[in-house]
Amino acid sequence: MTRGPVRLDVSVGYAVPRAGLPAATSFRKWVAAALHGRILEADLAIRIVDNKEGRALNRHYRGKDYATNVLSFPAEMAEGVKLPKGVKMPLLGDLVLCAPVVAREAREQKKTLVSHYAHLTVHGTLHLLGWDHEDDREAEAMEQLEREILAGMGIADPYEEP
Repeated sequence: MTRGPVRLDVSVGYAVPRAGLPAATSFRKWVAAALHGRILEADLAIRIVDNKEGRALNRHYRGKDYATNVLSFPAEMAEGVKLPKGVKMPLLGDLVLCAPVVAREAREQKKTLVSHYAHLTVHGTLHLLGWDHEDDREAEAMEQLEREILAGMGIADPYEEP
């Protein structure tokens, strides 16, 4: 486990109207909390999209023809590839959050929109670090880590039934 503050470069892009959505500073705070103690510096991008773009990305990259709440795209750099100007290492990857799906889930799960965005941002960031939930053991470990990170920010257990 690493110590000290995370040196973070998070770019947040909104491909939907920003009204009612968390500010870029909130997304940066949630990413920093997920990375704290795990990595010292990171460069990543977050894009907030609509159903159409979310569905197209999920179909193209995962073969699933529907919009999902969060997609994580870990950076994969081939040996010897030179980074474009302005891109720093460690390049962690990209997160895509689908605003209409996140809003619908928050309503259905009786969560605040902000707490659901926080959870999905933490969840997606952990995926960028290599965490997964392909089996029950991995899922429980990842969910427990998410609970701890969110609790540290005063956010309730996202897996607890309302």
